Amino acid sequence: MSDPSDSVPPPDSPPLNGGRFGRPAPRTGAGRLDAVPRMENVRVTAPDLARRSAMEKTRARLVLTSAGFCALFFAVLAKLALATIIIPLPPHRVEKPVAAVVAASEADRPVMATLPGQRAMITDRNGQPMAISLNTVALFADPRQIANPEEVAQELKQVLPNLDVADTIARLKRDKKFVYLDREITPREQLQINNLGIPGIDFQPTQHRQYPLGRTAAQVLGGVDVDERGFAGVERYFDERLRTNSDPLRLSIDLQIQAAVREELLKAMDTFTAIGAAGIVMDVHTGEVLAMVSLPDYDANDVRTAPAEDRFNRPVEGTYEPGSTFKLQTASMALDSGLVHIWDEFDAAHVIRIGRFTITDFEGKHRWLYLPEVLAYSSNLGAARIAATVGGERQRAWLRAMGMFEKTGIELPEAARPIVQPAQNWKEIVTMTVGFGHGISVTPLHVVRGTAAVANGGILVRPTILALPPGDVPEGKRVMQQSTSDTMRKLMRLVVTDGFGKSAEVAGYYPGGKTGTAEKVSAHGGYRKHANVAAFMCVFPMNAPRYAVYMMLDEPHATKATYGYATAGWVAAPAAGRVIARIGPMLGLLPDIADKPQIDASLAIPLQPGRPPGAFQRGPGVANAAPRDGDRSRSTLTVAPTLLPPAIQRPGGEFRRETGSERPMSRPERAPRRETREEAPERSPQGVRPRLTAVSTATTVADR
Repeated sequence: MSDPSDSVPPPDSPPLNGGRFGRPAPRTGAGRLDAVPRMENVRVTAPDLARRSAMEKTRARLVLTSAGFCALFFAVLAKLALATIIIPLPPHRVEKPVAAVVAASEADRPVMATLPGQRAMITDRNGQPMAISLNTVALFADPRQIANPEEVAQELKQVLPNLDVADTIARLKRDKKFVYLDREITPREQLQINNLGIPGIDFQPTQHRQYPLGRTAAQVLGGVDVDERGFAGVERYFDERLRTNSDPLRLSIDLQIQAAVREELLKAMDTFTAIGAAGIVMDVHTGEVLAMVSLPDYDANDVRTAPAEDRFNRPVEGTYEPGSTFKLQTASMALDSGLVHIWDEFDAAHVIRIGRFTITDFEGKHRWLYLPEVLAYSSNLGAARIAATVGGERQRAWLRAMGMFEKTGIELPEAARPIVQPAQNWKEIVTMTVGFGHGISVTPLHVVRGTAAVANGGILVRPTILALPPGDVPEGKRVMQQSTSDTMRKLMRLVVTDGFGKSAEVAGYYPGGKTGTAEKVSAHGGYRKHANVAAFMCVFPMNAPRYAVYMMLDEPHATKATYGYATAGWVAAPAAGRVIARIGPMLGLLPDIADKPQIDASLAIPLQPGRPPGAFQRGPGVANAAPRDGDRSRSTLTVAPTLLPPAIQRPGGEFRRETGSERPMSRPERAPRRETREEAPERSPQGVRPRLTAVSTATTVADR
């Protein structure tokens, strides 16, 4: 309703009430119809209607979206309740064992291979690359197309800073169709040289051998020349296979074991300021060499410029007198022949004199020693008398059967042959000195191989640098009876628990072994005082032998911590113990502490064993007595003896034993003459490399 007295404004009139947009204006006084209710008309424009419609649509969409999220939330909630509360594990579901999952992943793992025509990759036993070939480019020229060699050489010098200008000019002036200017250039250098547009300059695809691990197993890998042909180590031995078969060559080396042995050897070298060291870890049943370390070493990528001394592989190339580690062979030979029992006693109270030769013990016990004591206290006198009891004929037969007269057979071209006295010189003094590891020179790998046979049940296996298929145990040759090996394992354990190898003890791993220290032979004959080779040979665990560990230091020096001693028991045995503690878990062997009483009981053997009633005994009053013909307790030798040719009588050299209490001599004594073999030097890219050899018929150091 409206007041009839009010005039209606036209549609295009300005806002009412002076811009108050229809709001009533205050009036003075009241009209006639102020008491009558009124109705106002509100106008809604088209934009307002469109805006309201859009808001309604948005509201509907938000409701639908919220409903969707709620549905998803309740679906997830229901699934979680079903999987965790209602049916936590379906009865028909079978979980795969972890071993099966790991095996499946190993089978599905892609095998790395090289391209056809590329030198094959070398890996460790776990597939880690040790040597790979990378594609590169060689720069060559046709001198007949080069008009100005001097100008071309200067242009190439701008791209190749290391280029020898004078040598390049001489090459470009040769009357040939093909000359190399650089064997390896980078892709950037290739592009820059190509942009020079020099006629007669071209490129040839080639390869570059790379060793990603640098110094790790450098002597084992060896190296290749500029034509990618091996000249040392595995690269040389398997050269044909690596060039013709692109499948990776898998070695038995375990890089983790290799690194652990190298670190401990390097630490021992620095502690005792030794000039070199060697370390070996080998599986006593398969012969697989898991680690082979020789120090000092070099970066395998710089093999062509490395010094010959650094490229010398001591574990297989160096021949040394094994020292007292050889007493294990003497004791095994004596027990296996049946000529000696563990309850026999041997005179270690009186020195042995044969002509001018004298054998004594270093700080010996000066009494008769039982066989276990001979090993535990490393008595030279006891070992010499044991060897004399067995005899030179059986001794040579035993050593020949143990592979001490030939190469070990490992797949390395540097493997050396032992230096052995000829048969006609194998007299009584040689028999005695060889009995405690002198008068014969073998490589460290010979010692490891022979000790492995002593501990593994009497089977001699061939060492190998190649990884064998899982579960594959190669056939070996039986060289001693199982009972002999069982007794020797107890004696080896005794050396660590009660002898000079106590510092190699590792709780839970039950190692057993033998120390060995020998003075080095000088180049001009005789022995070098205070220049020792200290080694410790051990096997662990002795209750179930699995791995052999050999640690050797070349010319170690005593420290205050060793009380002035530089023998194997002080310098090499502790390093072997640290290696066992580190590599045991890596090899899947955890320390067995819970069964220690039972294991100790199974390996126990007294230092002074009692003699069974009625058994033949060698000891005070019956020394060197031979068994009666009717004595059936003596078994026959496992290895048949080899008849020796008639000995040639000749005056022997002088043999002497140096001790701290040696009396001064009126005139210098000459060292004994020794049989040495001058071996032909081996050629290498850097020239002639001498082979280090040493052999003698004397000893000057015992173990402590």
